[in-house]
Amino acid sequence: MPVRPALARDADVLRSVLLEAYNWDGEQRFTAEQLAADPHAARYLAGWPRGGDFGVVAETDAGEPVGAAWARCLPEDEPGYGFVAPDVPELTLGVLPGHRGRGHGRALMEALIRAAAEGPAPVARLSLSVEDGNSAVRLYTSLGFTRVGRNGGSDTMVLDVRTRAL
Repeated sequence: MPVRPALARDADVLRSVLLEAYNWDGEQRFTAEQLAADPHAARYLAGWPRGGDFGVVAETDAGEPVGAAWARCLPEDEPGYGFVAPDVPELTLGVLPGHRGRGHGRALMEALIRAAAEGPAPVARLSLSVEDGNSAVRLYTSLGFTRVGRNGGSDTMVLDVRTRAL
């Protein structure tokens, strides 16, 4: 499965993946319209890509999107759910229905971690938020993310990219 850098033309794919990430449990808790109208959700993609943003997209051999992972720094006065600090990019990951359970999430995460470490502006840490009950926590833990805080019904996790070898 090819994984490539996320580009400006991928904004619609990232929007679809963001919806899947918000509806991670298979329930439609949010519609695309609700997500588009939510200012908190908008901060993960508004103006994609802006300076410092980086991400990856997985595709089938035919070029159909499978999923994506991306990261962006958010300001302290407009934090994301997994906010740690303004210089720690928060990541979003999602695999589209019909493609889950095949290792695509791990491939996306490994590619994103490499991009964080080796990109034009390497970052030291990545953060994320994972809701209680989300089985993706096993993936995050296996990649070296550790719990650093709690926000409502979610854990905030951080990876020290400098000590993570892929």
